[in-house]
Formats: sequence, structure tokens, C-alpha cells
Amino acid sequence: MVNTPYIINEIYDILQKSSPFELTLEALLALGVIWIVFYKRTTKKMPVSEEEILARWTPEPLVAEVPQDHPALKTKIVEGPVGKMVNVNGKECINMATHNYLGLAEDEDIKQAAIKSLRKYGVGSCGPRGFYGTVDVHLELEERLAKFMNVEEAVVYSYAFSTIASAIPAYSKRGDLIFVYVLNRTITALLLLLTGDECVNFAIQKGLDASRSKIFYYKHNDMDDLERLLQKQQIEDKRNPAKAKKTRRFLVAEAIYMNTGEVCPLPRLVELRSRYKLRLFLDESISFGVLGDSGRGLIEHCNVDKTEVDLVSAGLEWSAATIGGFCAGSSFIVEHQRLSGLGYCFSASLPPLLAQAAISALDRFESNPRIFKELRERCRMVSEKLSQLKHFQSRGDPLSPVKHLYLKHKHESWAHEKMLLDEISTECIDNGLAVIAAEYLETMEKHCPRPSIRLTVNRLLTEKEIDDAFRILENVSEKTIV
Repeated sequence: MVNTPYIINEIYDILQKSSPFELTLEALLALGVIWIVFYKRTTKKMPVSEEEILARWTPEPLVAEVPQDHPALKTKIVEGPVGKMVNVNGKECINMATHNYLGLAEDEDIKQAAIKSLRKYGVGSCGPRGFYGTVDVHLELEERLAKFMNVEEAVVYSYAFSTIASAIPAYSKRGDLIFVYVLNRTITALLLLLTGDECVNFAIQKGLDASRSKIFYYKHNDMDDLERLLQKQQIEDKRNPAKAKKTRRFLVAEAIYMNTGEVCPLPRLVELRSRYKLRLFLDESISFGVLGDSGRGLIEHCNVDKTEVDLVSAGLEWSAATIGGFCAGSSFIVEHQRLSGLGYCFSASLPPLLAQAAISALDRFESNPRIFKELRERCRMVSEKLSQLKHFQSRGDPLSPVKHLYLKHKHESWAHEKMLLDEISTECIDNGLAVIAAEYLETMEKHCPRPSIRLTVNRLLTEKEIDDAFRILENVSEKTIV
């Protein structure tokens, strides 16, 4: 046991070596502790009866008041299968609202393959990939995707949104730099430098947030603005070369932007990637199964060397007409996600029947590549007719299956413009055309896009059905817009 003189000597020695600031701080802390202890013991609370407590209590309502114009109160009911035609609120409509570009949601062979898989494996996989959630069809799908994309390896996610949202933070961390395009500007982040467009979709935005990197925005598809940001960063690197050596740089882009329907200038991005030593991530969610002679996406369409793009991600929920997503690239890059991709590690794996549906969709891609040409012909046909609409201006590449219609006369209020487009959408459904106003999380988007009607193209639509769709859209807008 330590004796008392020894303790006193130790305290005296500490006091001798401490600075006045440290002594003052320690004294204040000691006084604070003493005050808290004695205040709690000496302060007496006045007794309050249960009746007084209940009289003061104002309970919050179990359900908050909902405005009459809330979208949840105007639910549209879909009955039956969703293909090029869809039954909405009991009305048979031409479908230009859902992302079923190749029409594979109506393919009987794919349906039967999924049903067969359902009878063999059941509905769910019952766990993440690393915890009893890997089934042989998952491994087959990854092998088939890697082969189809002509890369070393692919990793499959159970949800398209979580694919790119997990891939970005798997590589980019706090202090890194990212360049990205977000509707009219691109996001850049350095230290791990990630570059992107300001019009990028919400999944990419959430991936950027999760990475906690430093983000910079460049104007939509404006390569001069992107290069200006890269040159500015280059000057900063020369001021601090030690930090620059440790900085990783990434460029993130969508092949076809969901929020605009426009195609990114991939050859120029590849040029900047090489010049400024960036790693390029490309989201091919919309272009996969659309662009390229074999449907491999923008890389094939632009005849770009696939090694110039470090990581390709894509959703299987658009052209492949199933659920899930994948990342593809070299084994060195892709394998890292099996331990660091949050959506891969902690989400239940893709249900086997949906993995089988994706495999069957790839079978169609390989056995009948003409479907991609047929889709692009329909996309061009729709683009040519957009100029006939008197009350709208359009946005979207002629080859894109996603087009956006904006009111020609812009309103000052975002909410009022959105309300008008919702009215047009509802009236179109009543007249036999299913279209929707694009939905955005207005308060959460980095750069919330202007309200628009988002049109989607289905390969199975005939010329007559497209003509009927535009006739309905023109007649409805003529009556609605005053």
C-alpha cells in the first residue's frame, strides 16, 4: 500500500511541473465536480402530483396532418403485367413511363426460367453474400457478366441504387478529392480525387456523401469547366507536393444521365483521365443494353479501350428487366468490393430467381443483338417527334431511351411547375397514355433539376402507338396549359 508521504510528494512534484494554465484548468474542473455533486444533493424538487403532470401534457398526434395535395393521397393503381401497355386506374394505356427499354419484362422465356428457378431455390437467399447468401446462380451471373463485358471480374449487388452508392465509398475516403457532374455542375473530390457531373443521379450523390471526400462540381457535360478545375487542383498540388503524392483522384460520370437523357463525352473524359492521372468510374445503368452493337454500353459505342475505364457499374433494372446491379473491371479493383462494398457485405443477396432472369436476359443479348438496333430506331423516332410539341421543349440524346419534357414558358415557382406537369400526367393517363413527372427529393438533391415529364422508350412500341402517344400529349397540354 502506498504511504501518505509518498502521495504528498508526488502531488507536490506535479504542481511544481505544471504551468499556470494547467493548474487553473484543473482547479476549475475540480470546483465544477464539487458543485455538481453538492448541487444535486442539496437541491430539493417540489413534489408534483400526477394530475398536474397530466394537465400540462400535450400529446403529439399519432398521425401528423397531411395536406390534401399530398401524392400519397392520389395513388395510381396498376393492375396486371407492365409492358408496352399498362392498366392504370382501370384504363389501358400506352406505357412511356417505366424503364423496360428492350421489352424483356414481357419475354415468356425469361419468365419461365425465373419460375423454374423459384421452384428450385425458393424466393429469397436468406443472407448477404458472405453469410450463406451465395447461390450457384450468383456465381454464374458474375461469370457471365464478366465475359459479356470483356473484363476480368464482375460483382453483383441486390439493388441497382446500392451498386454505385456502395462502389464509390469503397474506394474514396475522407480527405480524397472527387470530380463529379451534378446537373449543370460536376463534383470533384481530391485526396481521393473523384470527378463528376452536376446532373448525376441520386444514387451517385449518396455514394459521394458516404465517401466523405471533398467534392467539386463542374457544369453538365462541360469538359472545359472540368479541365479548369483540374488545372486549378494541379496548381494546388505544386504548392504541397508531399500531400499531392498521397492524393487519389477519381472521375465519376454517367454514360447516359438519368436526369437529362444526355450522353457524356466519354472520349474527352478518357483524354483528361490520362492527362491528369485520374481513375475513371462510369455508370452505364441506362446505356447497358442500349448503346453499342452488342449492347455493352457507351464504351463499345465510342470504341474506347475498356482499360481506360477503371470501373464500370450498371443496373439490371432497366434493359435487363430484372432487379440488381453489377460492377465490372479488373480483379484487382472489383475484388476489393467484396470486403468494402457496404451493399454487398451487409445486404441480403439478390433472390436466385432474379439472378436467373438476368442470366436469361444476357442470353437474349447474345443470341439476338438486333434488339439493340431496333431500340435505337425507336429512340430516334421519338426524338424526331419531340419538336412537334407546341408547349414543351425537350432534352435528351436521339439514341437515349430517356427523354425529358420541360414547359416552354418557365414558371418562377418550382412547385407550381411541378403541379402543372402532374396535372398533365394524370390527364394523359385518363386519355390512354401513361407518363409521369420526374420525382426528385427537392431538399436533398445537390442541384435539384427543373421539373419535367420523363418519357421512356420501349423497343416494342409501334410507329402508330408512338403517334397516338404524342397526339394525346399534345391535346392534353393544349387543354391544361393556359
